[in-house]
Amino acid sequence: MTKLSVNINKVATIRNARGGNIPDICLVAKDCERFGAQGITVHPRPDERHIRYQDVRDLKPILTTEFNIEGYPSTGFLELVKSVKPHQVTLVPDPPGALTSNAGWDTIHNQDFLKEIITDLKHAGIRVSIFIDTDVKNIESAVKTGADRVELYTEPYASEYLINREKAIASFIRAAECARTCGLGLNAGHDLSLVNLKYLIQHIPWIDEVSIGHALISDALYFGLEKTIRRYKDQLK
Repeated sequence: MTKLSVNINKVATIRNARGGNIPDICLVAKDCERFGAQGITVHPRPDERHIRYQDVRDLKPILTTEFNIEGYPSTGFLELVKSVKPHQVTLVPDPPGALTSNAGWDTIHNQDFLKEIITDLKHAGIRVSIFIDTDVKNIESAVKTGADRVELYTEPYASEYLINREKAIASFIRAAECARTCGLGLNAGHDLSLVNLKYLIQHIPWIDEVSIGHALISDALYFGLEKTIRRYKDQLK
């Protein structure tokens, strides 16, 4: 069964809007685990506009499920993750000022750059995933970087889903099959929701993990966090 990792960035956004410690990031993360999440994802950015570097340090000792840290491999980010040693680091090619992740790596052009970073992270005992689009050439080149997994950037799928879901899923199936053939583990994330998640999993049931934040936290405003996590896990069956 595909695992659900809850991205708690949006919870940190709410906290930072007023200062203080409400909502408590660590408490929310522990509750997510208690309600059935099989992992916690964070994406600390240099301006710390949501998850802060100290949040990452505070979360590591209290989590009992998988800890996934996403981010651009800047010097500061790499120092953070090597000191914290999460289960997984997901390398994302977003510049410091990006509002959200909006593209996958060009692993052909950035192959040497990524290979050096991934070798360093794997020496630290950390599994490495690369955020990537559905171009099979990029997936094939990801193998040469030494990555353990690729994470499919699913915003194009989510955008097309309500218009033509068969068309929306087609390139993702090809990409997922390519990753499997290449021996890469497979994650997926970005704009996945209760609307489109089940269809994705029905067609690509070998996805190891989905990372979901914005839609899940938004749904929790209506259903409550516990019921929302259960609903998402039901979609993964």
